[in-house]
Amino acid sequence: MNNWQPDSWRSKPILQQPEYENRQQLAEVEAKLSKYPPLVFAAETRELRRQLGEVCSGKGFLLQGGDCAESFAEFNAPKIRDTFKVLLQMAIVLTFAGRCPVTKVARMAGQYAKPRSSDYETIEGVTLPSYRGDIINSFEFTAESRRPDPNRLLDAYHQSAATLNLLRAFAQGGLADLHQVNRWNMAFVENNPLKERYQDMSRRIQDTLEFMDVIGINSSNSATLHETSLFTSHEALLLNYEQALTRVDTLTGKPYNCSAHMVWIGERTRQLDHAHVEFFRGIHNPVGVKVGPGMQEDELIELIDALNPDNDPGRLTLITRMGADKLEQNLPRLLRRVKAEGRNVVWSSDPMHGNTFAASSGFKTRNFDAILSEIRQFFAAHEAEGTHAGGIHLEMTGQHVTECTGGAYQISDDDLKEAYMTQCDPRLNADQVLEMAFLVADHLRSA
Repeated sequence: MNNWQPDSWRSKPILQQPEYENRQQLAEVEAKLSKYPPLVFAAETRELRRQLGEVCSGKGFLLQGGDCAESFAEFNAPKIRDTFKVLLQMAIVLTFAGRCPVTKVARMAGQYAKPRSSDYETIEGVTLPSYRGDIINSFEFTAESRRPDPNRLLDAYHQSAATLNLLRAFAQGGLADLHQVNRWNMAFVENNPLKERYQDMSRRIQDTLEFMDVIGINSSNSATLHETSLFTSHEALLLNYEQALTRVDTLTGKPYNCSAHMVWIGERTRQLDHAHVEFFRGIHNPVGVKVGPGMQEDELIELIDALNPDNDPGRLTLITRMGADKLEQNLPRLLRRVKAEGRNVVWSSDPMHGNTFAASSGFKTRNFDAILSEIRQFFAAHEAEGTHAGGIHLEMTGQHVTECTGGAYQISDDDLKEAYMTQCDPRLNADQVLEMAFLVADHLRSA
């Protein structure tokens, strides 16, 4: 750590970055951001790291979810509220089933940058830079919209600040009351085509809340029933933004990335000798890294040691993204090696990215059954290897979109056009994601 600085990443190779035309303007924006207040506080970040330490020890579960890519155009209170609500709904189902605390981490208030398969895209003979997320350029397919604009970093900061403000109000202001959340669950069960499958758990949660109320434990005298904690996260892809929001904590003297409580490195940017690993190794946030099916055992151990040299539980989350057809052949060998080497990590499943395909209708989509299959295989692999299946990581929304096929409502390829609203990857909708929670609950209970 003696040779680490917040800007030491700039001397390393870097991938998935935009080409800004005006470097002076970019430097001015970075300087301005570096003087702005932090979006999150070091003490909050340390609390998340403590909770993830419990998850690492098998005493908790990580629920991480939210938008594939947040949009400036769709920034509004109802959208934030609906995603917040469905995260809470999932959490209460998983907490009750697993009999363990659920740490809730939202992909919100900063998920504005996206890696792309190609630097350019061509439509009807016109080739332009790819859309890389609203923090960099715009989704509209015009030369001006696709030009990387440094001022978008400031827009991302302000929208993240407003989102965090609303999330904190929701978490502490009564919307998170367990009685309220379970009423939402009861309504979901009643209207679901497969309601018989979920009614028992929903009724038992209601009975438990009523019993607690009878013996005098209720929302008026117990903050635990009335409030919740919610942390934020995003893929820290644009390091100009992340460095500008890195601060030295006055209590500990350690550097924290104050753009979010947790940040992660994607599958495309996790090279050991590149910029993202260099930046991440110095910040004291809990961090994650995506692990695809091509990850080799030696490479993974080297990556773990680079990002968590002290082997601290809660520091590092490995987010597997393999695909339902590849996980069974690849995850067990990684679990065995990490366990044999005695490395402390949280294992979390991202069942979304490895199951993306083009539907016959032309839309990019994911199938509910494939997503569920990868989660089930994830739990089975951990059970077989004697390790802890620590969490799930979903691209989801509280809105009633039609972007992923399947689920109880049997969304078909032909239905995708009805409400396909994502600017990047397809997301599970509110009904699908809560259905997923009830199904995952069965595995969490046995685990």
